[in-house]
Amino acid sequence: MSKSLDYISNIEKLIKEVKETQMNSLKQSAEIIAESLIKDGMLYIFGTGHSHMLAEELFYRAGGLAKVYPILDEGLMLHSGATKSTSFERLHGYAEALLDDYPVKEGDVIIIASNSGRNAVTIEMAMEAKKRGMQVLALTSLKHSQSATSRHASGKRLFELADVVVDNCGCAGDAAIEFEGTGNVGPTSTVIGALLLQAIICEAVDIMLTKNVKPEVYISSNVGSGDNNQALIEKYKKQIKCL
Repeated sequence: MSKSLDYISNIEKLIKEVKETQMNSLKQSAEIIAESLIKDGMLYIFGTGHSHMLAEELFYRAGGLAKVYPILDEGLMLHSGATKSTSFERLHGYAEALLDDYPVKEGDVIIIASNSGRNAVTIEMAMEAKKRGMQVLALTSLKHSQSATSRHASGKRLFELADVVVDNCGCAGDAAIEFEGTGNVGPTSTVIGALLLQAIICEAVDIMLTKNVKPEVYISSNVGSGDNNQALIEKYKKQIKCL
């Protein structure tokens, strides 16, 4: 088997595992999000390093919910200094200061994506969100996180703090394809993470519709969004600063 096909087959196995083990967590997450949005809450999403891509995955895109607010901090992303972001995600106290800059309120929901779930910023983001009355959904790798120690003074890992844990079912270290003479290649957390997030959103939309609430959803501007998207932007641009 070629290594490219090996990787694709590994992703297929992970999808099968997700279907067999994570549907209850997906449904719980969707119910929490739907209930919050029905009550005028906001869905926040946060990740550091490569996990910040999952924060952007749900934001301002065709078929996406309008009330999604990604927490994007350049110090925790890769484009302004990759090694610096690794240092920043281990800083105690950074999450509190970061969350202070967002209009979070009781009843809002935050999805925190972290494959290892062990770094200080991720753990403190969960702690701070709960202090402020938010519900915390974790997207993580239990195999990785349970095999690692926390880098936070509390000794906690993300999965130990969340209201609901969604497991991406990936291996410790994320990269899944073995090669002789080098380290593993082919991380899976982004592929599976995006799948899980979009599955949750589909489920949340369905729940809202069953409760006779029409979700606010962006339409692709390349197939004719009409006035739909502009109306949503005008409605939320003062709330969501990155719109």
